[in-house]
Amino acid sequence: MMQNALFSAFVAQLCMASLALAAPIADTTTAGNAWQYGTGGGVLGLLVLILDIIVFLEVVKSNRPPSHKIIWCLVVFLFPIVGMVIYWLFSNRAAHNSGSGYEALP
Repeated sequence: MMQNALFSAFVAQLCMASLALAAPIADTTTAGNAWQYGTGGGVLGLLVLILDIIVFLEVVKSNRPPSHKIIWCLVVFLFPIVGMVIYWLFSNRAAHNSGSGYEALP
């Protein structure tokens, strides 16, 4: 029980930190053009943030061991674009899908 609470708090802090890192980068040469901010902010940064949050939620809801969840979350957090692509390609999501959470009544 304590492990699940600690893990949930850790994932919540990762999500909060990713929101803080999505702030636009101050650059006077690209005034008014949000597409040139890269992944630090703007439209592309928001898209990467949304996709990373989807990956975080999918990892937390999976039936992987807690250590594997932490490793996947760290990979996606430290390398937002590459980590997300690696997760979608190599994580064997179908085997670790915990289902919808609903069971049929007998």
